[in-house]
Amino acid sequence: MNIERVVFILSSAETAARKTLEEVMAEALSKACSSRAAVQAVCLAVSGVNHPTDQQRILDWLRDIFPSHVKFYVENDSVAALASGTMGKLHGCVLIAGTGTIAYGFTEDGREARAAGAGPVLGDWGSGYGIAAQALTAVIRAHDGRGPQTKLTENILNILGLSSPDELIGWTYADPSWARIAALVPVVVSSAEDGDEVANKVLYVAVQELVDSVIAVVRRLRLCGEDGKDPFPLVMVGGVLEANKRWDIGKEVINRISKVCPGAHPIRPKVEPAVGAALLAWNHFMKEFKGDHGS
Repeated sequence: MNIERVVFILSSAETAARKTLEEVMAEALSKACSSRAAVQAVCLAVSGVNHPTDQQRILDWLRDIFPSHVKFYVENDSVAALASGTMGKLHGCVLIAGTGTIAYGFTEDGREARAAGAGPVLGDWGSGYGIAAQALTAVIRAHDGRGPQTKLTENILNILGLSSPDELIGWTYADPSWARIAALVPVVVSSAEDGDEVANKVLYVAVQELVDSVIAVVRRLRLCGEDGKDPFPLVMVGGVLEANKRWDIGKEVINRISKVCPGAHPIRPKVEPAVGAALLAWNHFMKEFKGDHGS
């Protein structure tokens, strides 16, 4: 593929992203029976925003959509998830474990740190994708004779309507999208609950990966203080962390983190991350408003 083709693809993707952004904004304003002129602040929390250049690109898009008086704030989507559990206050750590995973934290004085969130190729093994990929690998290893036999083989083949582990190769690469693979997590959980040692090992490894991500952030920011006992909110978000019958991944994660950081206060948000983004926009705006007016 030549460089001109690469540039065209990237440009097309950016155009599509901008169009989607405008459509979402227009729909939100329509549902609120409002207009762009009435907007005072916008907080956009976007997956994959990991660098100032990413933020600047999106800020430029927003400036093309809204009037000049509007204040803009662009964050990683995990920041909005944190805010959804702390009512907009950026303090503590959030752990997201759905199709992907990331841990993100803030100190009260504004320092921030993150761990994981680099995608499955770069080691997000505590994610739904990571759990399912490890399970599929275990099935192939068992079929080859390189690993122990496991109930995962029969259970995964049944749910996919396949007759042999050999068919998993075609199924996997026909559409290797992250969400499609991650959808197999419930099968792994049910297999573990039935006593399958391989499935249990996959889940325990995932739990430790998630714990390691949180502990890395907490230690870098010293959220738990010098003695390791200072309190801080630990916001838990994502389908992997929801209660799954007897095998509760979220509960296992909390139990292990509490042994290292007894001050961790688990929070499962009652509102969507979108509400967290709205709270961030409000808090940012009010802080600037008060600053501009000497309060």
